[in-house]
Amino acid sequence: MDLFDIDEQGRISELAGLIKKYQASYYNGEGEISDAEFDKLWDELKRLDPENPVLQKVGADSGNFAKVNHVMPMGSQEKAADPEQFLDWARTHIYDEYLVEYKLDGASLELQYEHGELKIAVTRGDGSVGDDISANARKMKGVQAALFDRKGNKIDFTGGIRGEVIMTHQVHQQFYSDKANCRNAANGLMKRKDGSGSENLTLITYDALSTDGPNPFKDEEEKIKWLTECGLNVVPLKICRTPEDVIEYRAQVMEIRPSLDYDIDGLVVKEREINFADASRARPDRQIAFKFSLEEAVTTVKEVEWSESGATYTPVAIFDGVQLNGTTVQRASLANPETMRRLGVKIGSRVVVVKRGEIIPKIESVLPEEEGTLTSAVPVPSKCSCCGETLIDEGTRLYCPNKNCSKRVLHQLLKWISVIDIRDFGETLVTSMFNKGAVKSVADIYRLTEDSLTPFFLNADSMEKEKDSLGAKKVYESIQSHKKMSLSVFIAGLDIEGIGETTVQKLIDAGYTNLEKLQNASVDAIASVYGFAEIMAKTFKKGLEENHSLIKELLEKGLVSLEETGEGKLTGKSFCFTGELVTMKRNDAEALVKKNGGSCKSSVTKDLNYLVTNDTTSGSSKNVKAAKLGIPVITEEEFLALIK
Repeated sequence: MDLFDIDEQGRISELAGLIKKYQASYYNGEGEISDAEFDKLWDELKRLDPENPVLQKVGADSGNFAKVNHVMPMGSQEKAADPEQFLDWARTHIYDEYLVEYKLDGASLELQYEHGELKIAVTRGDGSVGDDISANARKMKGVQAALFDRKGNKIDFTGGIRGEVIMTHQVHQQFYSDKANCRNAANGLMKRKDGSGSENLTLITYDALSTDGPNPFKDEEEKIKWLTECGLNVVPLKICRTPEDVIEYRAQVMEIRPSLDYDIDGLVVKEREINFADASRARPDRQIAFKFSLEEAVTTVKEVEWSESGATYTPVAIFDGVQLNGTTVQRASLANPETMRRLGVKIGSRVVVVKRGEIIPKIESVLPEEEGTLTSAVPVPSKCSCCGETLIDEGTRLYCPNKNCSKRVLHQLLKWISVIDIRDFGETLVTSMFNKGAVKSVADIYRLTEDSLTPFFLNADSMEKEKDSLGAKKVYESIQSHKKMSLSVFIAGLDIEGIGETTVQKLIDAGYTNLEKLQNASVDAIASVYGFAEIMAKTFKKGLEENHSLIKELLEKGLVSLEETGEGKLTGKSFCFTGELVTMKRNDAEALVKKNGGSCKSSVTKDLNYLVTNDTTSGSSKNVKAAKLGIPVITEEEFLALIK
């Protein structure tokens, strides 16, 4: 087992321990973290170890109350954390209608009735057995000691009614602001032995099951109507025709969520038919919890700015500030004009903003315009702000076509310095020299001398020219020490849109091991390489053509030189090593791959050629993934045989 696998197993154990700890505190009324934070732990464990036993358990209450069996199952639901996951579920759950209810952020409770009289109130517990908190429940708002219809007639119902115990925001603010949130406060109150504070809680219902005779309702919609007829609080119900309608409704609810009297953390999506067999499972499959996230919010676009980077103009939406993962976000890139148009973004549009992976915010979708909403089209610039050239709108890119545009040239200079890593040649110095005409192209960098650099280091108030020229000497030496570079670094430094070192390395790994091969490759050939597509391939080829003169000048005049790319028996092949090696260290094995023209990866991806391990039957995550992707798993001996 290699370090990666050890770390992964350690993380699985850590997650399982944390989930059990937080489940215990939640079910005993002292919840320590929010539902959203708990869900992140749950989802990470599910991704790393889907069959972990902890994921099959609901939790358990304390031993402070008498234990009672449920009359209806109270299992956990499948979860979808975002629209993509929900659509994956919907592809295998095709319904004529999708019935959607609020997912309440509280504590589950089952009311057990006999002939319309409340007998017992039971907490969720482990899904089958819970705590009898009847005395506390009878004090709660929304709990009916007996069921009567609107005409005052007693309802003869024997069975269970399920709901969620919640605390309203007003009650929390007025009496329990010391608690982290409404849910934690509600959990603590409902489990108090003396029952104090239960009168400040409210029950909202959403499910029922008769244990004596047929149910008094035929489907999920009638169930909600019947609960209402019984005088109970119920969750709002929305009927959607398609999965896309559900996603749109979710966005609408996200928008009004802050104004609700109580907390909700998602939606429950189910079919119209009541499926008793599915409901009896520990984790029902025919319905799903479509969760909200700390990474999503709804807001309104105020304006769109156009960010200028080199030749490219990128639309950036500016909107009313929203909280995402604890930070206030007010802007998000729209990537390019085509993405902006496809989304339908306008000034005044209501949009769903996401912050996937807690990194970069983006606009995921635009909500339908409400009647009376004023929106306007986003103005798109038509002229370069620097040289006045007419911009070219290719959809996936809006850019200035003038390769001599001073803004483009300066951007390329700065990109080259950054990629080649000439650290002492800072942005301020480059910009100053460019503005004064001392450096007009990348080639000019390598024609600089100490004497030509010195004037840019002289202090106007100092006569110590020798001391001031030390900076010039340092920059000159740094430039000279960075004249030889790899092919991937050389191409990345040319500032071709969207082309970096890693991208070029993919082409090299695919067999384009020298500049001539890259220049002669067709667009179709490049597009077929993993990680590329037609648009990127065209951009790459066009970038090489635009920089043809610069490339020729740099190489033919000896201003820079390229390191030779290894050619050998492993050319075009990629390897990932896992576990202990016998005859060499892993670093030596990776060096051997590169020496023979191959490349190395730290993880298993679909473009990997070989996974090398001396334990080919291991159940490690890398072995499992390689098997799933059909990637050959070979031993160290077989690896060495490829070279010999």
